[in-house]
Amino acid sequence: MSRAEILASSSLASIFALRMLGLFLILPVFAIHAKSLPDGDNTTLVGLAMGIYGLTQACLQIPFGIASDKFGRKRIIVIGLTLFACGALIAAFSHTVMGILIGRAVQGAGAISAAITALIADVTREEHRTKAMAMVGGSIGITFALSLVAAPALYQGIGMNGIFIMTALLSVAAIGVVIWITPAASAVPTAHGTAQEKVAFSAVLKNPELMRLNYGVFVLHLTQVAMFVVVPSALIQYADMPLVSHWKVYLPAVLGSFFAMLPAIIVGEKQGKMKQVFIAAIALLLAVQIGFWQFLTNPAILMGLLFAFFLAFNILEASQPSLVSRIAPPAAKGAALGVYNTLQALGLACGGLLGGWVKQHAGASSVFIVSAFLTLLWLIIANNMPELPPRAKASQQLPA
Repeated sequence: MSRAEILASSSLASIFALRMLGLFLILPVFAIHAKSLPDGDNTTLVGLAMGIYGLTQACLQIPFGIASDKFGRKRIIVIGLTLFACGALIAAFSHTVMGILIGRAVQGAGAISAAITALIADVTREEHRTKAMAMVGGSIGITFALSLVAAPALYQGIGMNGIFIMTALLSVAAIGVVIWITPAASAVPTAHGTAQEKVAFSAVLKNPELMRLNYGVFVLHLTQVAMFVVVPSALIQYADMPLVSHWKVYLPAVLGSFFAMLPAIIVGEKQGKMKQVFIAAIALLLAVQIGFWQFLTNPAILMGLLFAFFLAFNILEASQPSLVSRIAPPAAKGAALGVYNTLQALGLACGGLLGGWVKQHAGASSVFIVSAFLTLLWLIIANNMPELPPRAKASQQLPA
């Protein structure tokens, strides 16, 4: 990768991680904090306050993605970060769960994931795009693990209001990174060197290869959140590990899996074997779900399964946005990634709802039976995808 590609990818990955930090950082402590608020005894409202971020993200990813195609990536990213900061400040100065819910909704309204991934695709060459997306995928996993470590300490030190103010200040800093550090995307000419042709949004929705990837990201993030409905309790019950020590399991698993997945990504790209790597990662994810189902009570196997989960997760999180950017035409790249990120946000929301409902009504191990079934369908769907075209021919035009 060139210096400009590394700079663009790392700066945008850090902004993506900031947004996920806004989602993850309150998860370990908000339910406890809510008990101190006047309306904190309403558990439905507390749950909605935690999940509203993902729901508003899901609603607005497509409009923001389309807007980034029309008005420019960096402009839309700055607008989204401004909304994120405003929402954080609303939540910081609220003294009720409802007030925090409103702030979280405004935070999520800055739905710029599609614009960020589209800009990464714009400023990187195809032979390096998956590595750039790997930075984003790795940043999500690392952010999640670090949130589990930092949230209790931050809550004790600066309180929930302080956490929200901190994320607002980080958003303002991120705006400066976007304006002054992140390179702008150059216009992508068509084969004839003319302006990009318009692409109907219905063509993006109906493209079968994009549909495979959209289903995949939905399942991937559903299984991620559903897993964490069950695993923390399993570590406490079966590994005799208190909640404050869980980072000792998550952090090595996330960091180790990130470095372990790099050779697979690099070899897959260089040898044109990304489909095989992709299918193998889905198969590994399926094996992990079956493993959780069968060995949830075995602490040693449970920890090994967490490493395997994050290995599969990081490979898939890195490769799927790259594939979307290859398949989508330049004029609709933001729209295609908007749909993709909408399904990602829906997966996050549905993972918590489905995981909680299944655990309550059918038991903890049943959560992984459902996840395994959905992953098996993904494996079948992905196995039927055509071989990926050579990178030079990868961006195929959708009919307008």
